[in-house]
Amino acid sequence: MTPLIIEATSNAPEIFFDPDKRNFSISGVSRPEDVRSFYYPVLEWLGQFRLHEIETGHITFGKNDPLNIHVKLKYFNSSSAKFLYDIFVSFGELSKTGQAVHIFWHYDAGDDDMLEAGEEMSEIAELPFEYVEN
Repeated sequence: MTPLIIEATSNAPEIFFDPDKRNFSISGVSRPEDVRSFYYPVLEWLGQFRLHEIETGHITFGKNDPLNIHVKLKYFNSSSAKFLYDIFVSFGELSKTGQAVHIFWHYDAGDDDMLEAGEEMSEIAELPFEYVEN
């Protein structure tokens, strides 16, 4: 499956999803003018990835390579939060099929707001996050 690569802009994050290496990252700032048109292709790609993983039999309980998701956002607005939640739900659906999913929420030292945002997102999405202080 082809990786999903979206370059960062001053208002939109970099998206780098590499299914072969099992590494996924979202980094930068997320406040795109048209949040739907930015995130819909990401969600569509994740849906295709989920189907690909199931159809190819890559997911077998206890015998799969973990997915490592790194979230390194400096800022995201409330419109982006809903789509980030949808992304985590998509990874959560993979987790329920037996896929090992590790989410690393990066935040700058002293940025308690971003740490708290990660804790809230983890709770709402019902997925455990690991917190990485930079």
